[in-house]
Amino acid sequence: MQNVLGSFGRSRARRYQPSGDRVTFADVAGIDEAKAELAEVVDFLRHPDKYRKLGGRIPHGVLLSGLPGTGKTLLARAVAGEADVPFFSMAASEFVEAIVGVGASRVRDLFTQAKEAAPAIVFIDELDAIGRSRTSGVAGFSGGNDEREQTLNQILTEMDGFDSSTSVIVIGATNRPDVLDQALLRPGRFDRRIAVQPPDRAGREAILKVHTRGVPLGPDVDLGRIAATTPGMVGADLANLVNEAALLAARRNHQVVDESDFTDALERIVLGAERQVMMSVEDRRRTAYHEAGHAIVGMLTEGADPVRKVSIIPRGVALGVTFAAPESDRFNYREPEVHAKINVALGGRAAEEVVFGETSTGAESDIQQLTEIARQMVGRWGMSSAIGPVAVIPRDGQGPFLPGAAEVSPHTQQLVDDEVRRIVDEAHDDVVALLRENRSKLDALATALLEHETLDEEDVYAAAGVERAAKPPADSYAAAAHTRVDG
Repeated sequence: MQNVLGSFGRSRARRYQPSGDRVTFADVAGIDEAKAELAEVVDFLRHPDKYRKLGGRIPHGVLLSGLPGTGKTLLARAVAGEADVPFFSMAASEFVEAIVGVGASRVRDLFTQAKEAAPAIVFIDELDAIGRSRTSGVAGFSGGNDEREQTLNQILTEMDGFDSSTSVIVIGATNRPDVLDQALLRPGRFDRRIAVQPPDRAGREAILKVHTRGVPLGPDVDLGRIAATTPGMVGADLANLVNEAALLAARRNHQVVDESDFTDALERIVLGAERQVMMSVEDRRRTAYHEAGHAIVGMLTEGADPVRKVSIIPRGVALGVTFAAPESDRFNYREPEVHAKINVALGGRAAEEVVFGETSTGAESDIQQLTEIARQMVGRWGMSSAIGPVAVIPRDGQGPFLPGAAEVSPHTQQLVDDEVRRIVDEAHDDVVALLRENRSKLDALATALLEHETLDEEDVYAAAGVERAAKPPADSYAAAAHTRVDG
């Protein structure tokens, strides 16, 4: 019984030896800035005396922050592979159990193993699971706040115990650096912070090259063109795209993975898998006008992303989809372009009003999307004269007790609600007027959709009789994900 209880306090970290499944910087692409930041850490682990003789001290901890799938874990393993040192990996949630004191015991055991194997790297994934701010009022922790705080305090104590001769570096990863306790971020602990950003077009092409090393590609496959059609995708998304294309090629009995496999795999990922649904003639006609409404508004509204594909084939939970994507990566949106997103989202519902004189439940996801955009405009982006440049809604995922959460009076909250309603109502009136003025284009596109079911970019513009705007220079914008509007 004693041995069983004692095993609870042992670290469950996975240890990767340099001679094992080694990952190096050659296996990491698209995040060159982060790799450059970590090159110094690698050099210290290889040549520590070069820094020590000049009085330099390498950071005890390095915090990698970024969206899920950007490559934080892979990057940490690459640092260990480049430095040729043992790598201990553990998720923060694995420290905490219902038994009080187990988390702290596991932390001590993990750091003991790392010190014995030094030089070494300790990697703690999803650090925010135990490293959240210890502000009073934040509840809901398994095992109570005390167990989580004890675990966090033990990590802080272990990192403070490092001296200049301890060649153990702690690398933490999180998607939410803003919720971490300030004690973790002070100098001497996680004192170097590296943001791992989504890759740009060149980065996505480099990532695709890494993931297609062992994939036989057809002569028509252009990885640069595929990278251009995947703005907003991160490393995990691109790895999934390559895998889906390979699986699709195998099902089709292809000898190589060709361009059509990648195109269909991308549609499956972005738009969803096709469903075999028997729709009535009336539902099919309503869906065609709904999607045509999104597309017409997108084609005729200044600042809207170009329409790439429209389909009335049911996919996922949607009966139809309108797919739009920018010409190049986007890092910033002007106010007219944000208004354009609301207008496009309203296009389907407005088309139903214009054609049928009534609306349906098909606009549910559209309404959720445009309401969220309008609230962000008012409460976070300062795009309302009634509120001004004041943040009045918390950041994503923040509760009222977390740092940075906005304290809003009932009067201000009412102003926010009124402004959101005003923005949406004005956009609705503009969209209805636009569709009435261009009813012939709406009818033509809906008829083409009923005949062909799916229209690519050129066919969409041709069917609607709308001239395609000239493409801007490739470097005129520098990332927003694809815009998908469900029918």
